[in-house]
Amino acid sequence: MVPTLDAATVRRWCSACVDALDYHREEIDDLNVFPVPDGDTGTNLLLTLRGSADAVRRELSADAAGTVAAMARGALLAARGNSGVIVSQVLRGLAEGLSAAGSRPGGAALADGLGRAVTLAYDAVAEPVEGTVLTVLTQAAAGGAGAGDDLREVAAAASAAAVEALERTPEQLPALARAGVVDAGGRGLVVLLDALAGTLLGRSGVHPPATRQPRDTRALERTREAGSEAFGYEVTYLLDADPGAVGRLRADLLGLGDSLVVVGSGDGLWKVHVHVNDVGAAIETGVRAGHVEDISVTRFRDQIEAGRSGAWSGRAVVAVAPGEGLGELFEAEGVRVVTGGPTSHPSTAQVLDAIRGTAAAEVVLLPNHGNVAAVANAAAAQARHGGQDVAVVPTRSPVQGLAAVAVSDRERRFTDDVIAMAEAAAATRWAEVTVAVRDAMTSAGRCRAGDVLGLAEGDVVLIGPALPQLCCDLVDRLLLSGGEMVTLVVGSQAPAGLDDALTAHLKRAHPVVETVLYQGGQPHYPLLLGIE
Repeated sequence: MVPTLDAATVRRWCSACVDALDYHREEIDDLNVFPVPDGDTGTNLLLTLRGSADAVRRELSADAAGTVAAMARGALLAARGNSGVIVSQVLRGLAEGLSAAGSRPGGAALADGLGRAVTLAYDAVAEPVEGTVLTVLTQAAAGGAGAGDDLREVAAAASAAAVEALERTPEQLPALARAGVVDAGGRGLVVLLDALAGTLLGRSGVHPPATRQPRDTRALERTREAGSEAFGYEVTYLLDADPGAVGRLRADLLGLGDSLVVVGSGDGLWKVHVHVNDVGAAIETGVRAGHVEDISVTRFRDQIEAGRSGAWSGRAVVAVAPGEGLGELFEAEGVRVVTGGPTSHPSTAQVLDAIRGTAAAEVVLLPNHGNVAAVANAAAAQARHGGQDVAVVPTRSPVQGLAAVAVSDRERRFTDDVIAMAEAAAATRWAEVTVAVRDAMTSAGRCRAGDVLGLAEGDVVLIGPALPQLCCDLVDRLLLSGGEMVTLVVGSQAPAGLDDALTAHLKRAHPVVETVLYQGGQPHYPLLLGIE
């Protein structure tokens, strides 16, 4: 008999949840009509609860409430998909209910926790839909509330009520009825509640699979979780922000997409989930609200295609290039190009599309600009989830990217090739010339709108009135530190004759230095420089 809940029992329950979800993952994935026919709800829930298990292993609290709180926070940090985010709130509600009951929580505390979980889960979803995990949770809480104070009876009653509610979900959500399935997220919750009842009763095992199985795959493809087929991407991230900023974030994200879920840990950390078409805008909305990390982007179409296609194979390089000429240079070397410039950096979705479009098992990604680094890392992380091995070489200029591509050798081991490319990029000093658009104070002094600026590795080092002369002065300055080869990439806004003037200057002032000239066509930067 387990009259009260203790930390050891919670730990056994957490372990049982992971085992049960691991066993039923494929079944729940197959039930998942949202957002693709080979859905991922079972996988998302398993990954979410594994996060709980990792947190519990690190938790030293001796009471049940603290251990469930650790489960909740671990789930929040690891939450995948809409259902994973909601389950993190179920665990948070349980933790609050147990905490309020003191050191010996019984059945009433468990029922109270389920009631709190209902409130938190509905508050988290911007536009709640019945016939989903929310409905199953509501009925589970109602079942537990009427079962008295015996811990085992409350858990068993909540589990049984959840099973009954799950069977009725097709009557509430037409998309489920059309596809002939019950709600996948609700099925996952049934697994978790049954694992709790089984732990308290000293038994293992879970309820058998739901009797309905997917039939109409076309209906599956037409449906989105709590949203519409109008949006092609799922975006999730962790956000550290104040509640007031989160309120504004909710409003802004609702204007961008649907299936919005925003949940908090109670200490300023939030998990954000939304379906959108403009991935960059969704991420930027989070950046305006606070500190964003652990960004994940999923393109629904890729989930369908990945389920129908074979394994990734081969190796590829993907590079961001700001101009037509630069793009052609990279493409001539067999590189897949993502177009993006100083004022129009590519989105995470665009970079991710390019990575997946290579169909390669191993991909080297060259962002070629400091402001593209975060997008590149987010796209790479998501591509890794899809089974591709992606390495980001932190190039900050296209000239570094060209240097990296020049040493690439696909006959080498992948890690060795990445190291060689990174070393070549790091050994390339880079600079750029642009024109100031406003008065400002720089590291080289005050500039006026229309002044020509020479930047070395991101810092302004020269200011002048004449572009050709400043370009020559910048080359001279860089070569003071030595160099055997200068790469000149002329932009679309360069004055006529700039290339001739520069090559003549280098031949006269630095006759032993090799010069390579390209017409890059990049906007806003009349000249890019690389020194090797």
